Amino acid sequence: MPEEVQTRCVIVGGGPAGMMAGYLLARAGVPVAVLEKHADFNRDFRGDTIHPSTLELMHELGLLDEFLKQPHQEVRELRGVINGQVVPIADFSKLPTRCKFIAFMPQWDFLNFLSSHAKRFPSFQLHMKTEVVDLLIENDRVVGVRAKTPQGQLQIRADLVIGADGRHSIVQPRAGLERREFGVPIDVLWMRISKKQYDPEQSFGFFQHGKLLVMLDRGDYWQCGFVIPKGGFEQIKARGLPQFQNEIVSFAGFLHDRVDELDDWSKIKLLTVQINHLRDWCRDGLLCIGDSAHAMSPAGGVGINLAIQDAVATANLLAEKLQNGPVSVDDLRQVQLRREWPTRLIQGMQVFVHQRVVTGRASSDKQSLPFVVRLLKWFPFLQQIPARFIGLGPRPEHFRSPSKV
Repeated sequence: MPEEVQTRCVIVGGGPAGMMAGYLLARAGVPVAVLEKHADFNRDFRGDTIHPSTLELMHELGLLDEFLKQPHQEVRELRGVINGQVVPIADFSKLPTRCKFIAFMPQWDFLNFLSSHAKRFPSFQLHMKTEVVDLLIENDRVVGVRAKTPQGQLQIRADLVIGADGRHSIVQPRAGLERREFGVPIDVLWMRISKKQYDPEQSFGFFQHGKLLVMLDRGDYWQCGFVIPKGGFEQIKARGLPQFQNEIVSFAGFLHDRVDELDDWSKIKLLTVQINHLRDWCRDGLLCIGDSAHAMSPAGGVGINLAIQDAVATANLLAEKLQNGPVSVDDLRQVQLRREWPTRLIQGMQVFVHQRVVTGRASSDKQSLPFVVRLLKWFPFLQQIPARFIGLGPRPEHFRSPSKV
């Protein structure tokens, strides 16, 4: 027989949404167990953008000073190189926040920081190498999960299960939740290329005649994302590595002396871009948040921010009720009602960007700039609009759940 344990809340997935929800609920005194299937958080090509709204949350929690001691880069302006011209996209310097910048921090460092603080609460448990394989359902109510561990099978019964297991969620199909897909015309190839001292400062990306290369500063290397047509990776492989290397150099010429580091296709990882959301984020005993409820495109790096906002809303609305026992499905729906509008607005904007900007037709004038970009260049105050949308997002959440510390 599998080992069986009981807790108030079990969270499936130790990513940004799951770890933040676990931290906040434990801080409020709710017994919570976070289940992460991997042995650690160290995996390449996970989002690493910490937006000003998240940094503001860290301040509200009293963690900001210690958090900013972790290795990170700060970007106060997003710039793009469009058809060879450097143009500003977003200026964060006027945001009404303490940190007027985006922090680029490897996600494993962010999760290790958050989990180390969560472990200080006696009501918090983190189970690594614990892979959820099914839900426990009784009388049409989700009452827990079934997981496998190196020690054997484990059943965890709980008053609430939170699905925060990402775009490849096991919770979604097991719960029978309906998902709506949006057609996305792109995929992304992720790769590492070494960084040198004389390289230019980080920019938002290189746009060139309907194509895009994004470069993120990781300190001693660039994490590069190359946008390709949906399903086009095999065709790129067929043309050969040298042609792919030349295409990278055509965007960022300063990489010419090291692009041959990409000497094997195993060093180039495919990210299949999805945009979708659940029709219902919950059923009796279960709530989905983050990418489990709504998979986001990497455009703008807003997925982490949105997932954390979901976690904050979850704690704000449910922590006090969970202290006393189960929550109703109507309580769970309040989280969706709170977070669904911002999610749909951002996803709609991402679909627009993919269809009209990233994959739009190239202008016959190879030096031209899109009209919207020209406006941002002519009228710098307009850069505050994308700064607010990216840096804060619609309806940013603030910590209000009760604290037992």
